Amino acid sequence: MSDKGEKGDEDVELTPEEEKKKQRKTSWSKLRHVDSFNVEAGRILSALKSHNSKMGWTTTVSLAFQSIGVVYGDIGTSPLYTFAGIFPDGIDHPEHLLGALSLILYSIILMPFVKYTFVVLNANDNGEGGTFALYSLLCRHTKVSLLPNQQPEDRELSNYKLEITSSQMKRAHYIRGKLENSETVKVALFLFTVLGVSMVMGDGTLTPAMSVLSAVGGIESLGQDAVVWISVLILFILFYAQRFGTDKVGFSFAPILTLWFLLLVCIGFYNLNKYGWGVLRAFNPYYIVVYFRGRAYQAWISLGGVVLSTTGTEAMFADLGHFSVRAIQLSFSFVVLPALLVAYCGQAAYLTKNPTDVLDTFYKSVPGPIYWPTFVIAVLAAIIASQAMISGVFSIITQSLSVGCFPRVKVVHTSEKYEGQVYIPDVNYLIMILCILITVGFRSTDSIGHAYGIAVVAVMFISTSMVSLIMLVVWKTNIVLIILFFGVFAFIELTYLSSVLSKFVQGGYLPLAFSFVMMSIMAIWHYSYKKRYEFELKNKVSGDYIQKLARDPRINRVPGVGLFYSELVHGIPPIFPHFISSIPSVHSVLVFVSIKKLPICKIAPEERFLFRYVEPREYRMYRCIVRYGYMDVMGTTKEFEHQLLDNLKDFIRNEYFITQGGGLDETSGGESSQIQGVEEEIRFIQRAVDEGIIYLLGETKVMARQNASIFKKVIVDYIYTFLRNNFRQGETEMMVPHTRLLRVGMTFEI
Repeated sequence: MSDKGEKGDEDVELTPEEEKKKQRKTSWSKLRHVDSFNVEAGRILSALKSHNSKMGWTTTVSLAFQSIGVVYGDIGTSPLYTFAGIFPDGIDHPEHLLGALSLILYSIILMPFVKYTFVVLNANDNGEGGTFALYSLLCRHTKVSLLPNQQPEDRELSNYKLEITSSQMKRAHYIRGKLENSETVKVALFLFTVLGVSMVMGDGTLTPAMSVLSAVGGIESLGQDAVVWISVLILFILFYAQRFGTDKVGFSFAPILTLWFLLLVCIGFYNLNKYGWGVLRAFNPYYIVVYFRGRAYQAWISLGGVVLSTTGTEAMFADLGHFSVRAIQLSFSFVVLPALLVAYCGQAAYLTKNPTDVLDTFYKSVPGPIYWPTFVIAVLAAIIASQAMISGVFSIITQSLSVGCFPRVKVVHTSEKYEGQVYIPDVNYLIMILCILITVGFRSTDSIGHAYGIAVVAVMFISTSMVSLIMLVVWKTNIVLIILFFGVFAFIELTYLSSVLSKFVQGGYLPLAFSFVMMSIMAIWHYSYKKRYEFELKNKVSGDYIQKLARDPRINRVPGVGLFYSELVHGIPPIFPHFISSIPSVHSVLVFVSIKKLPICKIAPEERFLFRYVEPREYRMYRCIVRYGYMDVMGTTKEFEHQLLDNLKDFIRNEYFITQGGGLDETSGGESSQIQGVEEEIRFIQRAVDEGIIYLLGETKVMARQNASIFKKVIVDYIYTFLRNNFRQGETEMMVPHTRLLRVGMTFEI
């Protein structure tokens, strides 16, 4: 029998103390070195599976059902006003009706079905959709981000990287080089993205007004004033209900909208059976040619009405984070698409016999006995239509926060069961006010429709362009397929866009004006945020200063743990010396904490905290980066402190393990002395924790330099300062308790 304690002997009985040492040594040997400031840092091997892959069919079907109530209200209610938008002056020839129907059918088949359902949805960012999801995907796989806070370790995150072969890298190397080496291209891509986000937000303000007004218009006998104020009341109730979350709203609305699509099918088949099936000839695209023949200008102008049949398409992608790719594909392919095609064919059949009813086609084509039930369902469906873009706006703003493109706002995660379902109170009430103003100001769907089309088509074209870039740089798709995809859809969308822009004066200016305001806010915030970060990076504290600080007898060490918050991830912020000069004392344990938002959906808890010692080690100062995705929840202060301290202790054990070359010296009492050193440092930290944890927050005021231009002074000194002062402050976002908060102020000139 081997001697007691010999390595590899499984039969030897160990004393409790020896067993404890063995377990501790085993646990240390499993540690991976995670140093956020060392390019040679080891790679964490745990991985998060995408949320789609975790879902079973039961969950997928449940989400598909919910998505009917959240995503498709807008496109589902488009039959209320599409034909009126195409023929505002009436139908002058029966073949023109077939041509318009053919345009509608192929617009729906090509845009939401082919493009979005089977291509754009696959360009999701770990389950998140929207314009910023496309941008964050590009930022992660090409160095096009304007923020200088990237770190090599970020690319090691499970959800961050995309596995590609060396041959694929070579195929896209030239394009990536052009993107990464040109500051102009980076700025242009950022502005293009911000424009798309602004247009989606504009769409989110127009959709509720357009949908509700069109539905309530079925009771015009009460007068236009009554229609307007009933619409305002409905809008108020809708936005108030957002606080209950997408999950509850979706389950509440889904049965109603499912009934709405069933009504569309029944009414459509009723009209086809009563007025003739001849309109099905419109599936022959030849009638599109006939539609333009001899009246190209009138047909081109009417394309602005055809666009209305695809309104709400972007919601399929923008709302993706609330559901899943498979759920959206199922619900659109088997419920929404068939219902819409039948509904439009039925309306066209009715118009062949009643062409003078084109301005109120839907309600006129409803059979008398079910008119009022249909009206009630239509109003409810119109209310639900607004939900699609409202949820999309919430998701997109949440994403924009992760890349420093929007002022801080409160984001409420409304569902523990489904990731990505969020509610933003400030934005919700802002959209509500704008919707009510638009409803009262425009008073009819005709004027709003002109504005509506511009927002819809602009977002579609931006999505086409960015997905094409992703196909080229990230997916490494065959160049022929990329050209085909971009060529077909860009041609269609630019043609539609040219048509809706012709209505600029009649109301088309509204989304452009709104987008300009939102673009300005986002661009100013991003510019000032970037300049402030660059200033801190340029003036970060040197290692010599910390060495002198450690030897300075005038600096008092006070008991407790100090958490010094900063956004700088590449060093110690320049406000720290200012803090020391104001309060010449340092806590016995000081941790420089940087909260870093990454353009990624979620980050695994074990990959979130990154630590490093601040030399000299005996001074008990550490640097910590806490990384969050835009759908991660920070949790309570108590939870955060517990996670941070546990990870700090693991880091200390890890460092001792690494300094020994990956093993422990088992001779001459080496193991015991090493363990004692680790445990002593951990006990020191625990004693400091028992004394209390204090949060140190640097309040930095940003101002333009004295010799800066007037334009820059207005942007930085007034607009950015106004936004910073009137949106959420740092301690509120990080949930810092005021009773344990110490602020230090400093002014930066950029």
